[in-house]
Amino acid sequence: MSCATSFDEPARIAALRRYGILDTPAEGAFDKVTNLVRTLFDVPISAVSLIDTERQWFKSITGLDISETARSMAFCDHAIRQDEPLIITDAQEDPRFCDNPLVTGEPHIRSYAGVPLRTPDGYNLGSLCAIDTRPRDFSSEQMAALTGLAPIVVEQMELRLLAERDHLSGALTRRAFIAELDKRIALFTRHRRPAALVLLDIDHFKQINDRYGHPAGDRVIEAVAALCKGLSRPSDAFGRIGGEEFGLLLPDTRDADALAVANRIRSAIERFEITNNPPLHVTASFGVATIGAGRMSSEAWLSAADTALYQAKRAGRNQAVLAPIEAARAA
Repeated sequence: MSCATSFDEPARIAALRRYGILDTPAEGAFDKVTNLVRTLFDVPISAVSLIDTERQWFKSITGLDISETARSMAFCDHAIRQDEPLIITDAQEDPRFCDNPLVTGEPHIRSYAGVPLRTPDGYNLGSLCAIDTRPRDFSSEQMAALTGLAPIVVEQMELRLLAERDHLSGALTRRAFIAELDKRIALFTRHRRPAALVLLDIDHFKQINDRYGHPAGDRVIEAVAALCKGLSRPSDAFGRIGGEEFGLLLPDTRDADALAVANRIRSAIERFEITNNPPLHVTASFGVATIGAGRMSSEAWLSAADTALYQAKRAGRNQAVLAPIEAARAA
């Protein structure tokens, strides 16, 4: 096993964030691994655990009905700080863990084996672990199996990341973008944090394909996507909804600011010259919808922004329209 990059916590967290995996639904590829570990080790609990800034979050966990714990009580937080597997044969006899609430209380952890989940660039994001409620040793064969399975988990994270990107524009796929909307809705539900959704559609795109050919249309898609990403914040999410339609999710943004962002991007697209023979100029129409009543599902939120986008098209295109939250309440 290669040595981990020196423990650079900000860089490690940035690497974790790049995978966009935190707070996502359960996925069979990860559950198959934890189920296999549970069987191979004959343990009641197995998990794919990821260490966030202040919490331990489980992408997959079998045998325990929780989704996260405080980082301060995570065995995994110790596992990510070393290159070799972390093996605890009796947590009650280990001064690092004997007072841990997960040891003194439910689920009464007594033994633990965890292998770091190391990215290709050397950051330990979490661990694949086997947990028992009785003291025990772990055989060399079991540890070899666990060490072999951990890179498979990381490969699944890499594949998941690739599958979330549209090959032409580099934007999130529709599925991945909707997952970002769902996460933002959950944050709004728990903490009332505002957010806005901007949908944009390239005007008269079919005419571009018909007149200049599909390669020219692809260049337009690439250019508009690059321009939008260049004008976005690192915290924003940018996705290709389908065809020539894109979505921009703006966290912690209210209606007036979101409309201003839409108009800034609209103006930049209007002024931009796209490389082609002859050079191309395009415009785009925008619909903006902030999160709120009547928009507490990704489908409803997208529908509100799409209705505003349609209004912009009907009003002459190359415009940005804000969907009033009152309309959502009435609906």
